[in-house]
Amino acid sequence: MASERTQVAIIGAGPAGLMLGHLLTQAGIDNVILERQSRDYVEQRIRAGVLEHWVAELLRDSGLGARMDREGLLHHGISLAFEEQRHRLDLTSLSGGKSVMVYGQHEVVKDLIARRLADGAPLVFEAADVALHEIGGPRPRVAWRGGALDCDVIAGCDGFHGISRPSIPAERRQGFDHVYPFAWLGILAESTPASHELIYASHERGFALLSMRSPTISRLYLQCSPDEDLSQWSDRRIWDELSTRLGLALPEGPILQKGVTAMRSYVTAPMRHGRLFLAGDAAHIVPPTGAKGMNLAMADVRVLAAALQAFLRDGSAALLDSYSATCLRRIWKAQRFSAWMTGLLHRYPGHDAFSRRLQLAELDYVTSSTAAATALAENYVGLPFDS
Repeated sequence: MASERTQVAIIGAGPAGLMLGHLLTQAGIDNVILERQSRDYVEQRIRAGVLEHWVAELLRDSGLGARMDREGLLHHGISLAFEEQRHRLDLTSLSGGKSVMVYGQHEVVKDLIARRLADGAPLVFEAADVALHEIGGPRPRVAWRGGALDCDVIAGCDGFHGISRPSIPAERRQGFDHVYPFAWLGILAESTPASHELIYASHERGFALLSMRSPTISRLYLQCSPDEDLSQWSDRRIWDELSTRLGLALPEGPILQKGVTAMRSYVTAPMRHGRLFLAGDAAHIVPPTGAKGMNLAMADVRVLAAALQAFLRDGSAALLDSYSATCLRRIWKAQRFSAWMTGLLHRYPGHDAFSRRLQLAELDYVTSSTAAATALAENYVGLPFDS
């Protein structure tokens, strides 16, 4: 099979792969994106919906912010609920003027795909049997059913279950894994959100989260068992449990989607092998409590795009050589924050009365100390980059 030629082959058309492709296209660097799923599938995957301040700015600066600014919800605070009281943290005042944007990951993906197609940049959906070859040398190659690419660099942006990370020899990578003993039962409902900002609730019966996707669509979560049987959760039971844990009378509506999300932390290191570079969920997973998943993916490709420009345009490999270390420093800070938020708000198996009082004392401290609230806020809205 004759191969085509490009500078960067990108595996995966999620936020990481699409954003990397967009930044490279803007810089005049040839790239091709391969995605094993259909366009409809990737545009309908409901995922994270909170964009850090800098991510919203990146989308605007790269010409992708118009629909986000029209339809997204700008949030300046969150609330922590415990002991039948809600405590609002003003993220904007605590972080020096920053905010977050509630705008679904699938909406970001739609915007990126529309822009890529408008730019005429190559995007191959339903690419089956993708395989990576010669990744340890200077001329890697990607093959799939019906096509092949010779390239200078491969960017593995194909998620936790993709083929990129396993393509690195096991002896050349190390995985750091932690599986939490609970999960989230999440619903998407056609109902007006009961609050204009997110509410994180720590209750005797377990964690709950009130979020939203629009002024008419609510996204809500309950802590549950990892092997929870959804058939045991009627709509009535879900709404009642949410109301109890959140301490709110919730506007109810048809539940459009229902599912259980596992809770896991994972990091692989290094994020590079030869000419293969991992980004996004291919390299790391965080529990959703800290709203860091898509934001970390965007951070990876922000660093990788600059490194690839320096390498492919200027011949400098310095930024590529430091890519993994640069990203991992931020990743571990996000892992720390996500694990801390998860421990702060969830009930663990065997959680005794002493453990609960410590948890409540921590919540009281965070909501009554400006220093503690500032630490939460600056992590939530997005830590600054080192450069």
